[in-house]
Amino acid sequence: MTPGDCILFSGGASGAEARFGACAERHGVEEVNFTFEGHRIERQRGVRVLNHEELLAGDVSLAYVSRLMHRRYTEGPTLRKILQTLWYQVNNGQEIYVIGTIQDDLTVRGGTGWGAEFAKLCNKPLYVFDQDKDAWFAWDGDVCPRSAPAPRSLPIRTSPAPARGRSVTTAPARSRRSSIGASVSRWRTSPTPFPGRKSRV
Repeated sequence: MTPGDCILFSGGASGAEARFGACAERHGVEEVNFTFEGHRIERQRGVRVLNHEELLAGDVSLAYVSRLMHRRYTEGPTLRKILQTLWYQVNNGQEIYVIGTIQDDLTVRGGTGWGAEFAKLCNKPLYVFDQDKDAWFAWDGDVCPRSAPAPRSLPIRTSPAPARGRSVTTAPARSRRSSIGASVSRWRTSPTPFPGRKSRV
């Protein structure tokens, strides 16, 4: 796989998203950062400002998200728009990479959590770097075929503990479709998705 085969779909926020974006740029990977009018992001490469109608396409009930995530999300226009941009990141990505913390209820903490849950609902290969455990995990299913091992040929690298303290969703995507379509229901430990590469960004 070459850098031209990949696209990074992200939100361009400071922290892990900005670090993934910097890696993408350094390796010649296309970058698309979804945002909305008035929202400040760190990455300025590949910015895609979503208009009101586009944001509505990714709208979701905050009550539904709260029930699914087992936590309360307050009703606010900024949070709603951030969740709507996550819809675009996950919907466009073919493999989803999340930096955060896996909770006891198997959700991921923070706004990242909704991106991870949405990836599960869409049956997309999902990889989470759990900052507390300092390890990668892949979402695995009980129905065959099981999800593939962590990808081994993406042209970008991650740090073992990128941007501690801020959970964000990033979604590098391959240009070809994944053949994985299994239902998913549990986590399994995964080797570093980028073996053979130095672990520092």
